[in-house]
Amino acid sequence: MPVLAVVNGVTITMYYDDHMPPHFHARYGEYQATIHIDGTLLEGALPRATRRMIVAWAHRHREELALNWSYAVGGESFQRIESK
Repeated sequence: MPVLAVVNGVTITMYYDDHMPPHFHARYGEYQATIHIDGTLLEGALPRATRRMIVAWAHRHREELALNWSYAVGGESFQRIESK
């Protein structure tokens, strides 16, 4: 599972050939969440402040997340995303 970014200690990843809808995985300590690329929580949990930070980050990087999703579907290499 390639790491797309590390945002203030939260590891953001995507899987190759993953299921719809387009999403990413966020891991923070013992917390794990699956988040739609539009920022909607699909599954799991993150601490409230961490979730807000990751949703804001996803909104800023939505195009890059969508591009990486298309790479995942096509089995291509991901592009790292800046954590800022």
